[in-house]
Amino acid sequence: MVTILMFFQEIPEKVEEIIKDNVWGTIKEFLNMGLHLGEGENAIHITIGLLLLLTLAFLVTSFALKWLRQLFTRKMPPEDKLKFISIFKFIKYFVYIAVVLVTVSAAGIDITILITASAALFVGLGLALQELFQDVIAGIFIIVDKSLNVGDIVEVDGKVGRVFEIKLRTTRAITRDDKVIIIPNHKFISETIYNYTQNHKTTRESVKVGVAYGSDVNLVTKILEEVAQEQRGVLKSPKPFVIFEDFGDSALLFSLQFYINDSFGDPKIKSAMRYAIDAKFREQNITIPFPQRDVHIYQKNRN
Repeated sequence: MVTILMFFQEIPEKVEEIIKDNVWGTIKEFLNMGLHLGEGENAIHITIGLLLLLTLAFLVTSFALKWLRQLFTRKMPPEDKLKFISIFKFIKYFVYIAVVLVTVSAAGIDITILITASAALFVGLGLALQELFQDVIAGIFIIVDKSLNVGDIVEVDGKVGRVFEIKLRTTRAITRDDKVIIIPNHKFISETIYNYTQNHKTTRESVKVGVAYGSDVNLVTKILEEVAQEQRGVLKSPKPFVIFEDFGDSALLFSLQFYINDSFGDPKIKSAMRYAIDAKFREQNITIPFPQRDVHIYQKNRN
């Protein structure tokens, strides 16, 4: 009876020993399979276990980043969510590099040599890609603080364009002559950019004209106001107005100020208004002068 009891007591110990020596030993041997280079402290072991650990680290990191992105963008409009996808893609690359280094270091591989060797490379890349990093950082600022939105009308280097796409590095806009202009994002941070529609869509525009000295300035003002009131696309409120700007060298200078909702198409509106002004001036015999100079020739008598 005592022998039987001792036998049953030894069974759990033998099972544990079998699991420890055979099953777990087999798993460890499998995980340690791979490429082993060098000996001692400088040895490098690229094993199945390390690859599995890296894969698990990537999966956990990817899930964590996706959860963070959803957390930050859950209350954002769809357009802003698409912008943040680019930001998180950029961040994801750096996080993955950090995860690889931490995982490899945790697996016993000394990464000091790798970091030291790559330091010079990173410095060189940083200097070479300085403008690229400026564009990316500027793109992040633009997306976060919403200083620029799709549909805004901007003026860059004398070109006016309507923004149709904002990316992490560049912004794309279509110009008035139907050409696409690609704007590096750092320009919006380091240079002065005119945004016609940042605060609202309404902008004030002007058409300048000069009339001959002696013209009836009240009649000129009345004609200009009529042109603005009759022109399609010009807002009735705020009301257009005329400014008598100055006495020029050869003309009385006037400026017709008016408001529109489509500053992108304002050249067409201004052109139509100039046609109308010229026609009404002709009807009222109002002359638009051109610069004139009197040349006096003095002939010196020679004896």
